[in-house]
Amino acid sequence: MAQVLVVTSGKGGVGKTTSTAALGAALAQQGQQVALVDFDVGLRNLDLIMGAERRVVYDLIYVAQGNARLSQALIRDKRIETLFLLAASQTRDKDALSDEGVERVIGELRATFDWVICDSPAGIERGAMLAMRHADIAVVVTNPEVSSVRDSDRIIGLLDSKTDKAIRGERVEKHLLLTRYDAIRSGRGDMLSIEDVLEILSIPLVGVIPESEHVLNASNVGAPVTISNATSAPARAYSDAARRLKGEEVPMTIHTDRSTLLNKLLGRRAA
Repeated sequence: MAQVLVVTSGKGGVGKTTSTAALGAALAQQGQQVALVDFDVGLRNLDLIMGAERRVVYDLIYVAQGNARLSQALIRDKRIETLFLLAASQTRDKDALSDEGVERVIGELRATFDWVICDSPAGIERGAMLAMRHADIAVVVTNPEVSSVRDSDRIIGLLDSKTDKAIRGERVEKHLLLTRYDAIRSGRGDMLSIEDVLEILSIPLVGVIPESEHVLNASNVGAPVTISNATSAPARAYSDAARRLKGEEVPMTIHTDRSTLLNKLLGRRAA
């Protein structure tokens, strides 16, 4: 029976979709059966980051409304056999998704996969509520800046009140994923420190993803960074986070690409 994980935040642009793709790929690389589900109806991007935009025939709404079978809509990744994508619709509205339809789709996915990872749209409206409703685990993505952290705090409150688990008197397991972190800027006081964010949000830290050009490059080539550049700092950080989600004891390391930067500087001098 799968663990249903929602990747969420209150603020847009913090890295939810890139994190969904990277965590899902990392878990699949570690031997897990993984389904990625894009809940950002009307603004789908997960298929682009996965390099599968030309392979989408049926989407989440088709399956939720009973107009296509789940097996018809799931797209198997060409690079990792145990990684699948269920894309969002680019032309429909979030109101086309019913609570019953989503529940049925999630139930089918639970029976087949080890992990069902739901990429939530930003904000606290219907799409985000549907993405988090059936979650067992939540990864709350935030940048180390005040508005992002404040919005994440609101999301944590919703996870504790609006999910199926909360309604049953249970708790969704919550983890913090800090993205776009720069230790030098944090040390100068230009952004919040890791300790500041943890003190405000008070949920366990699952990973710290450094600011890196490799994340943007990965999105542009249509591959999660854990596939496109597996030795880069963000890829190693996502892989560590995936192992922690599985329950492994992994020391918290702030990965850097300093050797890459040094090589670039030496290369310029040599030139």
